[in-house]
Amino acid sequence: MKVAVLDIKGKETGRKVELSDAVFAIEPNNHAVYLDVKQYLAHQRQGTHKSKERAEIAGSTRKIKKQKGTGTARAGSIKSPVFRGGGRIFGPRPKDYTQKLNKNVKRLARKSALTIKTKEEAIVVLEDFNFETPKTKDFVQILKSLGLENKKSLFVLGDTNNSVYLASRNFKGSEVVTNSELSTYKILNANNIVLLEGSLEGLELNLTK
Repeated sequence: MKVAVLDIKGKETGRKVELSDAVFAIEPNNHAVYLDVKQYLAHQRQGTHKSKERAEIAGSTRKIKKQKGTGTARAGSIKSPVFRGGGRIFGPRPKDYTQKLNKNVKRLARKSALTIKTKEEAIVVLEDFNFETPKTKDFVQILKSLGLENKKSLFVLGDTNNSVYLASRNFKGSEVVTNSELSTYKILNANNIVLLEGSLEGLELNLTK
């Protein structure tokens, strides 16, 4: 499948690139997409939640009243969960939320996501560009030229480019990643995918190993 290459002004350069059918035109596997997105979201959880239980509360262990004859329920130390300031019953504990997923399933999920975006005509191929001085207004001007200023967009670079990253980081509606950082979640979360020309070879190589 051939796609026209645009310049930073949103106009066709007269060149076209071939998008591999093995990456951008497969039969989408929805279950693989589900598993990969589920793993990504699970890995965003730190799992550091913790509350103090009875044994961890600072306080006296003295029995606060006699066992019988008070007319009320029996009670132990002030650290009991039934008292204010006591430990918490069955409170949250640190937990590892990481999940394992086969590499082939992850590749299939990303190819499925890219295929979905291709069918939606939400993929744009842009010629490589750079900024002498990283400025947000210059990056926003590119988005306006592409008609993406009011849409969530994901720019995929071939290699790390600090000037493009710095120019884009103050703009909340857009994200810049390299082809090795691309994830199924990020692809589906964006309205449009902007693939820089230099990212195509590495992207297709990563997904067809």
